[in-house]
Amino acid sequence: MRTEPASDTPPPSDSPAAPPCTLVIFGASGDLTKRLLMPALYNLSAGKLLPEGFRIVGVDHNENTDAGWRQSLGETLQSFTTDHTAEFHPDHIDADAWGFVRERLHFRQGDFSDAATFKDLAGTLHGNVVFYLAVSARFFGPIVEQLGAAGLLKQADGAFRRVVVEKPFGSDLASARALNATLLAQGDESQFFRIDHFLGKETVQSILALRFANGLLEPVWRAEHVSAIEITAAETIGVEARGAFYEPTGALRDMVPNHLFQLLCMVAMEAPESLDAEAVRDAKGRVLAAIRPIPPGDAVRGQYTAGTEFGDVVAGYRDEPNVAEASRTETYVALKLTIDTPRWAGVPFYLRTGKRLADRVTEIAVHFRPPAQSPFRAGPGADPAPDLLRLRIDPEQGMSIGLNAKRPGPEMRLGRVVAAFEYGDFFHETPSVGYETLLYDCMTGDATLFQRADGIEAAWAAVEPLLQAWRDAPVAFYAAGSDGPEEAARLLARDGNAWLPLGKD
Repeated sequence: MRTEPASDTPPPSDSPAAPPCTLVIFGASGDLTKRLLMPALYNLSAGKLLPEGFRIVGVDHNENTDAGWRQSLGETLQSFTTDHTAEFHPDHIDADAWGFVRERLHFRQGDFSDAATFKDLAGTLHGNVVFYLAVSARFFGPIVEQLGAAGLLKQADGAFRRVVVEKPFGSDLASARALNATLLAQGDESQFFRIDHFLGKETVQSILALRFANGLLEPVWRAEHVSAIEITAAETIGVEARGAFYEPTGALRDMVPNHLFQLLCMVAMEAPESLDAEAVRDAKGRVLAAIRPIPPGDAVRGQYTAGTEFGDVVAGYRDEPNVAEASRTETYVALKLTIDTPRWAGVPFYLRTGKRLADRVTEIAVHFRPPAQSPFRAGPGADPAPDLLRLRIDPEQGMSIGLNAKRPGPEMRLGRVVAAFEYGDFFHETPSVGYETLLYDCMTGDATLFQRADGIEAAWAAVEPLLQAWRDAPVAFYAAGSDGPEEAARLLARDGNAWLPLGKD
């Protein structure tokens, strides 16, 4: 356990600082920049991972100045110290760490569709450059085309030019292929970093270490010993002010081909030949390619109605702003899928995600088979309960395993025990938004945690049958504050299984 409290300010890292470069942020005035990118850069600065030769150029259509942008971002960062709902919530802002970032902020007004904006940039950018597309998805292709036309993606004299693309990367297989084609017409695959902030979470990255660095776990991580795997990403918040975005998107597009499938890859992939980026991404790609297309009968789509969340009455999805009165957009998805590899033959993978659920939790649960032979099966009702491993990703970060043990007393009776740890008990934890590692990796050229074009397309291919089938399909309803629709429970009950209650051990 900790012997002294952890500081909110990250300590200097053992890793070297990133190479000198310029970070160009398209969407400098946007919510992503304020809420996630600046806190991540602040944490990297505190950890001494940003180089002296580092600068940040923000591009947006709004009028502003260097001083105005610096002041606005500084005020927003300071506000997080009193906002307990913010993803980044330190107790104070370290003046030196923020000062390093603040003095390197430069603002440029420009239209993303105007060639003059990019011609102007080309005259000021030299050496290593990372272009971050913190903009709406409709701008991804046009901005990359403008970067290419202005010569800003040409790499020469040993300098790199890289582009970070946020999700959603396409809205179906056809649009994902089209966007990949647009990007790769302007640069090499190695220049594009398709980001998924789930992979920036320490507990997600640690899955590889847990699986492949421990002789206790690696041998049993397969169909002979595992009966089912459950992946959950549940939220208590509703759609709220994001109705205009969510209506044409829905939970399937928003969460499954990216976040949930990336967790699936980490838990289901074979051991990569090395920790080299391409070896890891090859292993992930093989998992995605092995997912059987999901038939509509193995999927449930739900939509929340009015209900109670933590004692407060909340509106249903159809009553949220910018949502159609008779909307059939899903706010909940439950899937059963199978992976056609020898390791996972016959093992069902159950995935669920949704809004306005009973608790906020992101976790992976590995259900193990009971022992093939056990003397405890001699008596009625004495079968040992199957072991259960839970990898907690958010909001708690850690792991627990449920085991059978003898109850105290003269008779041999089984009782359930849970062995658990939290990462904070063993490692120094500091405020993180999940982008720190990803930004650092992009600057250093490590693509391990980023998606490749083939992986993106394989993920969309797996859900394409559902996208087609759900165009005119009704939704199942569930009350806000519940565990989801009854149809989702019946999906697992067909196999004799049940979802773990949200937020409970």
